[in-house]
Amino acid sequence: MRIAEIKRKTAETDVYVKINLDGTGVCSIETGIGFLDHMLVLLSKHSRFDLDISCKGDLCVDGHHTTEDIGIALGQAFKEALGDKGGITRYADTTLPMDEALILTAVDVSGRPYLRYNLEIPAPMVGDFDTELVREFFVAFAFNAGVTLHIRGLDGMNSHHIIEGTFKSFARTLKAAVKIDESLNGEIPSSKGVL
Repeated sequence: MRIAEIKRKTAETDVYVKINLDGTGVCSIETGIGFLDHMLVLLSKHSRFDLDISCKGDLCVDGHHTTEDIGIALGQAFKEALGDKGGITRYADTTLPMDEALILTAVDVSGRPYLRYNLEIPAPMVGDFDTELVREFFVAFAFNAGVTLHIRGLDGMNSHHIIEGTFKSFARTLKAAVKIDESLNGEIPSSKGVL
């Protein structure tokens, strides 16, 4: 089982993340930000990763540190759970419709962190969540997971739908990228021999 646990404590946040990449989408999420909880539940359900995420953050300031630090810890846990990445599919992409929104995500589990983010979210807030933090979450995840991640909004008008579609597309892309390709017989999917 590809499982990892990360504890991250700073003066701003106290984060706990446990991930099982070979799970069934069972999750326990408690961040203090309702909309972020909703997105992380969707991430678990659509990736089929078991996720246990809790955070006590300085929400009296705003949601920035909480969102970013969860992205950091989740990225670190994802990377640790993958180990040497032997046998994984490595590349994946998903184009996902969410009502009027259409979102494309693509990932290379390459060991080379990069984020290309092209998502226009009309509203500054959705519920209790500052929508500019969507990018911060994905920056933190990509750079700590060591993945190349592309996110592109192809269509959409409703901010909730755009963000929800993004998390669902991201989840399905990760699920496909870390799937074990039996034809590789555990080999690292790179001519370099390492990822």
